Amino acid sequence: MSDASINSTGLDGEAQFGDYFALLKPRVMTLVVFTACVGLLAAPVSLHPFVAFCAILFIAVGGGASGALNMWYDADIDAVMKRTAKRPIPAGKVTGQEALAIGLFLSGVSVMFLGLATNWLAAGLLAFTIFFYVIIYTMWLKRLTPQNIVIGGAAGAFPPMIGWAAATGSVSVEAVLMFCLTFMWTPPHFWALALFVRMDYDNATVPMLTVTHGRRATRNHILVYTILLAVLAIATGFTSVGGPVYLTVALVLNALFVKGAWEIWNRDEDQAEADRYLAERRFFKLSLYYLFAHFGAILVEAGLERFGVLA
Repeated sequence: MSDASINSTGLDGEAQFGDYFALLKPRVMTLVVFTACVGLLAAPVSLHPFVAFCAILFIAVGGGASGALNMWYDADIDAVMKRTAKRPIPAGKVTGQEALAIGLFLSGVSVMFLGLATNWLAAGLLAFTIFFYVIIYTMWLKRLTPQNIVIGGAAGAFPPMIGWAAATGSVSVEAVLMFCLTFMWTPPHFWALALFVRMDYDNATVPMLTVTHGRRATRNHILVYTILLAVLAIATGFTSVGGPVYLTVALVLNALFVKGAWEIWNRDEDQAEADRYLAERRFFKLSLYYLFAHFGAILVEAGLERFGVLA
């Protein structure tokens, strides 16, 4: 446990509701909610709308609990990184003890109520996701290995599988494919970010690939993972969760994604810093839309099939 998370007992002003909500990492929660919704709605079993709403709500709460526990443990890192210095704990709005209590409470509530609302397989997967993100990634891998984001990316890949399990009570090939899509997307997405915020990770002594192996190795990894991701994403178009709409989206986006990775790989290290990071920023921004577009296409395919358009 970090000293900052233990000793942050004083507050810089009175905490507002927004400060506590920020602990839940709402931007990350948006992706969790959306991919979980796709997993649930793409499943071949229809849930009652109220049950479906409860399932997504508790998955979102579980994702938020993970974020709060991550901020509690990483308060020392967040305080020295420009990108995270304004988070509630390093900003002195919320204490580490409050974040820990909120995270533990919401973890228990989300798992228990998801099990009661749907089934215990989904609840078990949610509990494992929280455990994986907090214990395996945050407390262990993040400060230990440059492969932190590769292995730790599994935590962000579980929501569509949880949504599928909530609807069906099982895990199928389709759920695994959605998991793999998110899992393979995570490394190039975060490595592109790490390339143009490398000083943050240097200052925090976090062993990101950019810090331990340098920019050239990071760009090599981005290109390899992007090509593997493109193969997986396009191949998914020929499975039961794919179809013509998905395949069209996958072909266009992955062509752009591979092109962006190639531009990063082919970058001249002698260029001025502003120009050097232009490709990385473009690639990172594209990656923000990449996953939403693919899962949105899966959702469209499920809707077309359910309403008999593709029958």
